[in-house]
Amino acid sequence: MDYIAHLKKDKKMATILTKEPFVLTRKKNIPIRLMASIMSQQLSTKVAAVIYQRFLALYNGKEPKVATVLETPNETLRSIGLSNAKVGYVKNVAQFCMENSITDKKLSSMSNEAIVALLVQIKGVGKWTVEMLLMFSLGREDVFAVDDLGIQQAMCKLYKIDNAHKKTMQHAMLKQAEKWTPYRTYACLHLWNWKDS
Repeated sequence: MDYIAHLKKDKKMATILTKEPFVLTRKKNIPIRLMASIMSQQLSTKVAAVIYQRFLALYNGKEPKVATVLETPNETLRSIGLSNAKVGYVKNVAQFCMENSITDKKLSSMSNEAIVALLVQIKGVGKWTVEMLLMFSLGREDVFAVDDLGIQQAMCKLYKIDNAHKKTMQHAMLKQAEKWTPYRTYACLHLWNWKDS
C-alpha cells in the first residue's frame, strides 16, 4: 500500500497531503553525510550548501575518505567557514567512524533505534541530527522527529496541540504520530511542506 492511502486515514493529515508523493532516496558515504549535517547546523540551507561546496573543494571536488578528513589540518577546515567547535565535531565523526568501522553497509543492516544509539555517542551529534540522517541519507520511512521545531509548530497548528508544556506537547505528538506508522517520515515531510507553504 502506498503511504498516501495510509496517511489519508488521518482526516487532518489528509488535508495537507500534496498531489505529488514524496520519494525517499538512499545516499552513499553516510559518514560524510553526517559531517555535512554538522556543518549545516544553525545555518540557512543556502549558507550550508556553500560551506559544503568549499569542503569538497578541499578534496578536488570529490567526497573524501574519512581518514583524509581526519588528516586535514584544523586551520584548513576553519578556512572554509567552520567554527572551532564544528571543526572538532567533524573530526569527532571521522575518528568515531574509523574506530567503529562505520560503513554504509554496516548502517543499512541496523535498525533506526540502533543507529541513533550508536551515533549519539559522538560528541556534537544529537538525536535530531541522526534522525535527519535516517530520513534524508538512509531513506528510512518510519522516523519521527519529535524535537524538530518545524514539526512541533506544524502539529500544534494542525492538531490544536497546546505547546505550553514541552513534555505534554511531545507526548501528544508521539501519540498522534503512532497512527502514521510505518510511514512517519512521509508525514514529517508533508508537515514541513505544509508549514513552509
